[in-house]
Amino acid sequence: MEELRKEKSSRLVLFVVISSAVVLALILLFGLFMDNGIIKTNDFGKNTTLNGINVSSLSAEEASTVLASRMLENKNEIEINLTYRDKSWSFKGEDFETNNNIFPIVQQTLEKSRQGSIIDRIEKVKSFKNLGENYQISYRYILGNFDSKIDDLSNEIYKAPKDSFVDFKPESKIMFTYVEGEDGLMVNKEKLYQNIDEAFKNGVKISVEVPVKNVQYESNKEDLMANTSLRSKFSTGYSGSQYGRKNNVKRCLKDFNGMVIKPGETISFNDITGEKTAEKGYMKANIILNGIYVAEYGGGACQASSTLYNAALLAGLDVLEANHHSIPVSYVPLSLDAMVSEGYSDMKFQNNTSHNIYIKAYGDENNAYVEMYGEPLEEGVTMKTRTECLETLPHNGDVIMKDTSGKYASKVTYKGEFFRLKKPSEGYRTKSYLQKFKDGELVEEKLIREDTYQPQQGIIVEGSEELGEGMTLPENTVKVIAPQFKVLTNNENVSKKIEAENPGYYNP
Repeated sequence: MEELRKEKSSRLVLFVVISSAVVLALILLFGLFMDNGIIKTNDFGKNTTLNGINVSSLSAEEASTVLASRMLENKNEIEINLTYRDKSWSFKGEDFETNNNIFPIVQQTLEKSRQGSIIDRIEKVKSFKNLGENYQISYRYILGNFDSKIDDLSNEIYKAPKDSFVDFKPESKIMFTYVEGEDGLMVNKEKLYQNIDEAFKNGVKISVEVPVKNVQYESNKEDLMANTSLRSKFSTGYSGSQYGRKNNVKRCLKDFNGMVIKPGETISFNDITGEKTAEKGYMKANIILNGIYVAEYGGGACQASSTLYNAALLAGLDVLEANHHSIPVSYVPLSLDAMVSEGYSDMKFQNNTSHNIYIKAYGDENNAYVEMYGEPLEEGVTMKTRTECLETLPHNGDVIMKDTSGKYASKVTYKGEFFRLKKPSEGYRTKSYLQKFKDGELVEEKLIREDTYQPQQGIIVEGSEELGEGMTLPENTVKVIAPQFKVLTNNENVSKKIEAENPGYYNP
């Protein structure tokens, strides 16, 4: 029993000793923390310096005041010499403004000194006792307009990258030449600031070489070469047209020859060609005005726009605007024409691909051509168009109009004299389609548009003056055409009839 009491007594003594040691250790550790500012989170710890200035036991606000004051004292001694190759920039303290509000940066530095787990902070205590802790605040925060000066010299050094590009010359035998890009150059600002801060640790008169880094160009030559394939080619004939009309078609196409259309870019025919004048190389040729052919500068522009329009369709581009003529034309099927008139009707299309579209547009003595190049169509895919004539609309024959104003005095003068101003023509209701073939098999067909070409009434002009006594008129060769009965006409017959009624030299 006595032995049991002695054993319990020994255990109690051991527990008291151990507990006292733990409490004492905690007290000492707490004191150590307190002594070094680890617990006092609002102050810097002992042996802490900012830019070489002792800020031990100072709050962030107090440290900011001391640091700003010391920096202001040393400002006039500051000299910064920066060099890059044969360029150099020198700054003195007086060249800079003074930043009186460095408190946020000092506060961030204080918070940084408090980061880490309890184990990390115990290790910091040991480090403080031996080495202290040193922080360097960048001079860019102390010198107020430091960044702007670095920006200025960066702009002097900067060299923009040159992307690979295509030299497109549609008139050359080799139309596409591919030029590899070049990397650009820029200041490595992050590294420059680091180097400047490091140099300032050894004094306020520093010399630093400006570090640079390459700026890589984006597009490469191989990508460009892969995206200049022929997407479409379309032609229309004008062998029967007069010289002036041929000239005008080629003159319009000239404005598009060599054109490069960026992804997403929209092209307006009227915006590109502008006003059709003699000064711009246009001649007088037929246009359609109120259903009648009249000679004006630029006649033939519609054939150029229609050729371009069909090439855009076959290239798979988005056509945003295209309108039909009042009278069918013979150089393209119905519902595939594109009538243009300044301020009234335009033809617009958009590059809906991811790469540039390149246009070659030209004409010879017999035909007008448009070729479009860009990223290749899907392998094995070809595009075609198709026109469908839904209905033939009969015309109402001729109407006889008296020339009471003398407008047609060179043609008719007296009653009974007749001159045909306009032939009646039937109208048509038509549709056009864009077809997609894959390895020769039709896989998709979509409606492009549906049009109604209104029938046109014929106009015969008769003179208005009475015949004098004894006067006779020559035999009348103008025959009045009666209203037409409704006739069902297939596509082939319609095409032949349009060609007969609107030959090449008539076409607008």
